[in-house]
Amino acid sequence: MDKYIFDESNGLWYELQGDYYIPCLTLPAEEEKPIGLWGQRHLRYIKEHRKALYSSLLLSGKLNSYLADIDRQVQEQMDIIIQQMAQAQGVTEGLKASDPMAWVGRMNNIQACAREIVTKEIICK
Repeated sequence: MDKYIFDESNGLWYELQGDYYIPCLTLPAEEEKPIGLWGQRHLRYIKEHRKALYSSLLLSGKLNSYLADIDRQVQEQMDIIIQQMAQAQGVTEGLKASDPMAWVGRMNNIQACAREIVTKEIICK
């Protein structure tokens, strides 16, 4: 028996393993994009809670670009939320110059609120 055979009806190669021919399947090549913190968090979420979506993206070769896009969206949303909340709460460069510790405390609070918002709205959606 041949180690490899080609089936012209479906265009697949098969490999002999034991007594059976198993199709030689490979995942499509995926473009490598850097995935940041938010993309990694979303990956963990879809692996645990949205298994069908994870499998579909993985098998189609679109997982990396999907996660990179999520990471970019979350970072943009974080910047917008932080800017709007700082403006609404009166956290300005003047406060930073006059009372740096108060400015740091308020900005840390704003960033924590923004992280919570994007986690609920984008990461765990």
